[in-house]
Amino acid sequence: KLVAARVSVQGLFDQWGAWRPCQDRWMATTVTLTGTGVPHPSPGRAGPGTLVRVGKISLQFDAGRGTVLRLAEAGIQQARLTALFVTHVHSDHLVDLADVAMTRWILQQVSSTGPLPIIVPRGAPERFVRRMLDPFDEDIAVRMAHVQPEPPEVLVHAFDVPAEITTVWASDDGSVSVDAVGVHHEPVADAVAFRVRSTDGTVVISGDTRVCREVEQLSEGADVLVHEACRATALHDAVAGTRFETIFSYHADTVALGGLAQRAGVRHLVLTHLIPAPSTADDEAAFADDVRQGGFTGPLTVGRDLMTFEVARPA
Repeated sequence: KLVAARVSVQGLFDQWGAWRPCQDRWMATTVTLTGTGVPHPSPGRAGPGTLVRVGKISLQFDAGRGTVLRLAEAGIQQARLTALFVTHVHSDHLVDLADVAMTRWILQQVSSTGPLPIIVPRGAPERFVRRMLDPFDEDIAVRMAHVQPEPPEVLVHAFDVPAEITTVWASDDGSVSVDAVGVHHEPVADAVAFRVRSTDGTVVISGDTRVCREVEQLSEGADVLVHEACRATALHDAVAGTRFETIFSYHADTVALGGLAQRAGVRHLVLTHLIPAPSTADDEAAFADDVRQGGFTGPLTVGRDLMTFEVARPA
C-alpha cells in the first residue's frame, strides 16, 4: 500500500546534498578561501574571494572568476548568502559578481530569501554594481515572461571610502560587524580593506593594496589576516623594465608584508591573490620564505582554494 506524503519543493531542495545549507554546522567563526588566483588563469585557483561564516551569517568578500561554484563547493546555498562586500573595481575581483546575483535570483524559484545586499565603496565600485546586470536585460525579460514574476534585485549599500577605520555593516543582533578603511592600490581608486568582528575574534581581508599603514592598523591583534601577496622583492630584477614591474608596484610585496604582520601582532597570516601564481610546492614555499625574511614569526599559510580556517572553536 502506498502512503501519500506531502513534500514541499523547499524540502526536496534542502534534501539535495549539493545544495544543503551547512551554516548550522559552523558555529564558530570560519574563513574559507573561495579563490586565490589572479587575472592569468591557473589550474585550481579561482578568482579572488574570501568567505567568512559566523553561525548562520555568511559574508562573501569579492567575487572573482568561479565564485558561484566555489561557494557551492564550500556548502553555501547562494540564496542564503547574508551579504557581499566589494573591495575595488578590478575585473578579476568582480567578474563573477553578476553571476552571484543572477544565481540567487534564479534560486528564488525554490528558496525565497529576498535580494542580495551588496556593501560597496562609493565611486567606481558602486557604479559597477548598479550597472552589472544591464547586459542580461534580454535574458531577464525572457525569464520574467515565463518563470520569474519579478526582476533580479540587489540592495546596494554604498559608503564613502573612509580615511580612518569605520563600521559599514552590522548584523541585526549586533553580534557581527564589518569595518572598512581606504587602502593604497593607486592608480585604482576607491579601494578598501575590510575587518570582520565577531565574539570569536577578528578577520581582516586586505583586498588589493600596497603594504600600508591603514591595513596595519586594521590588522592590529587580528586572529586571521587574509592578505594579497606579490613576490616583488624576489623578482625585482626579473621584471625590471617590463609591464610586470608596474603591476607589482601597486600590490603587496611579500617581504614588506611579513614586517606588517609582525608589527600588528597578527595571529595567523594567510596569503592569497598570489603573484605569480605558484604551481609547485617549492613555488609556495618561496612565498613563505619571503614573509619570514620580512620578520613574521607567527602561523603562516600560503593559500589554496577552499582552505578553511577556524577562528575559535565552539564552546
